[in-house]
Parts: sequence; C-alpha cells; structure tokens
Amino acid sequence: MSGNNSDDSGDRAGAVGVDDAPEGPAGDGGDDAPDADPAGGPDADGPDDTADPIGGRLRRITGWVLTVGGLLGLAAAFALTLDKLALLEDPDYRPSCTLDATVSCTSVMQSDQAAAFGFPNPLIGLVAFPVVVTVGVAVLARARLPRWFWLGMQAGTLFGVGFVHWLITQSLYEIGALCPYCLVVWAVTIPVFWYTTAHNVAAGHLPGIAPRPVRHHLWGLALWLALVVFLVVQRFWDYFSDLL
Repeated sequence: MSGNNSDDSGDRAGAVGVDDAPEGPAGDGGDDAPDADPAGGPDADGPDDTADPIGGRLRRITGWVLTVGGLLGLAAAFALTLDKLALLEDPDYRPSCTLDATVSCTSVMQSDQAAAFGFPNPLIGLVAFPVVVTVGVAVLARARLPRWFWLGMQAGTLFGVGFVHWLITQSLYEIGALCPYCLVVWAVTIPVFWYTTAHNVAAGHLPGIAPRPVRHHLWGLALWLALVVFLVVQRFWDYFSDLL
C-alpha cells in the first residue's frame, strides 16, 4: 500500500509541476507571447506618427494646404488666363473680376508687370500649381519623397512667394488696383511656402538645419497674412471706408 501511495504522490507532484511551471519569456515563442504587430513599424509609404519626425499633425496640415491651395491657385490662374486671352482678342472686353477702377483685373492685366518674363504671369501658375497639388496628395498618402525633391520644392515655393510679394508691391503702389483672382494667388502662395518650409525644417531637409519639432506654426502664418491684409487695407482705405 505504501508503494501505491508513493506512486499517487508522484503523479500528483508531476501534475502540479506541469501546471504551475513558470512561463518562459515572450521571446521563447509561448502561446501567451504577444504577436509582432506589422502595422506598428514603418510602412512602405512612410513612418507611423509615433516615429515620424515631422509629426502626424504637421504632415496632415502640410498635405491639405498644398492640395487645397494648389487647386485654388490653379483655378485662379486658369480664370486669369481665359480673361487675358479674351482681352487680347478684344481690347474692350471687361473681365469678370473688374468691378470698378480699384477692383480692376483690366488695369492689372494691361500693365507691364502682368508679363514680367515676357509672357502672361498666369501661365506660371498653370504650370506650378498642378505640381503643388500632386505633392500635397502625395504627402496625404504618406509617400516618401527624396530630400532632393523637397529641396526643389523649397526653391520653387521660395521663388513663388518672392514673385508674389513683388506683385503685391506693384499692385498696391505702382498699378494702384486690385485683381481678385490675383488676391487668391497671393493668399495661397504664402501658406504653400510656409508649410513647405515647416515640413523641411521638421524633416531636416534644409542644409545646416538639424531635424527639429515645428510648433506654433499657425501663429507665424496668421501674422504674415494679417500684415498683407493690413497693407492692402491701408493702401485702399478710402475705397474700403466708402463701402462701410
């Protein structure tokens, strides 16, 4: 009988030993080890938000600004081109954006500044803004664009914003008239440049600038746009005050 008791005790001890044995670490491939999440790391299109030096919010804002701004700029450039062609065909044609002597696309289109490079300025927009839209969609799709491409985008938007500010000064202080379609181009070119720069700073694409978080970017853009609005209102204060 004592032999049987010993066998029963051994069986019970063996059972306890199996059930209560400590589980191995996850790396041992046990059933309770968490499975690797393939979506947790960088995907084929770009890094996830937790490892993204640009930041998910800044990336989304940049993508939408480029996409929407490019579409609005393209529409304005297209409308300006149509009016310019009609004006060339008929000097007495009144563009749709000519309201009076101050809000007058006609005065702007007939100026020397309207063809700064020997051809109508809106043709530049017809070429440039589709590129902006394409880049914006690519950013929203989290596509990885090479550094040289972003440097080219930076150079293009720098030229665009510089050219727009030259046109602003010419429109306000030389021509003395406002073109509504031109105002749309001004209003979208500045944010496109601003967020292209913010993206490149955050990603470390610019020479001599290490990647760094870009915070409070909306305030800088708002201040810039407010300054342009102030200059327009100050220049044409008599006109706007008569409308009130």
